Amino acid sequence: MVDDGDRPATAGDVHALALAMPHVTVYPGTERKPVYQVGGRSFVFFRNPRPDAVDPETGERYDDVIVLWVESEAEKEALVQDPRTPYFTTPHFAGHRSVLVRAGRLGELTRAELAEQVQDAWLARASKTRAAAWLRDHGR
Repeated sequence: MVDDGDRPATAGDVHALALAMPHVTVYPGTERKPVYQVGGRSFVFFRNPRPDAVDPETGERYDDVIVLWVESEAEKEALVQDPRTPYFTTPHFAGHRSVLVRAGRLGELTRAELAEQVQDAWLARASKTRAAAWLRDHGR
């Protein structure tokens, strides 16, 4: 079996990784942009274009923004302030425990790095019982 964890991540990986987590349901969202939930709580979703996330050169709204929950504000700050990651935030998400990433920049992450972020997003939103069981089953 080939380990593809080192290859660049893709938007398709976001879907596959989110669906691979236990107890996941997909809320259809708008404009065919799915919202992945655990226990009725969103942990990853594909956002509609909004005026707070625009191309600085053209002013066009980004149409490929993905929202991933994080455990804490400190984790969010660490991710968005690290120049090695494609994560960002906007004033609209001030105080919201999530980071944003453009699908067009996912290739700056490896599939393994994206997997860890999706798993962490799920853990941030899953019930304590479900999170503890997943951590136990995965030796974490």
